[in-house]
Amino acid sequence: MNVETTSRIIEMAWEDRTPFEAIEATFGLDEAAVIKFMRRNLKRSSFRLWRARVSGRKTKHRALRSKAVSRGYCPTQYKVG
Repeated sequence: MNVETTSRIIEMAWEDRTPFEAIEATFGLDEAAVIKFMRRNLKRSSFRLWRARVSGRKTKHRALRSKAVSRGYCPTQYKVG
């Protein structure tokens, strides 16, 4: 896996509104594979912070999300200009 792909997976995993299903659809990594990937690619302390953040977070699981959440990112996340 190249640096850009690794960086994008880590970014998507950290994003609150990006569900694990989106990562699986884009990169073929299910939730368990993302956890292993993050463990391998983050420092131990960063991995612990990430796990604490995403554990039980409803927005990281499409089935648990509120129907009001219809997109995977914040509208101001990708600013142009």
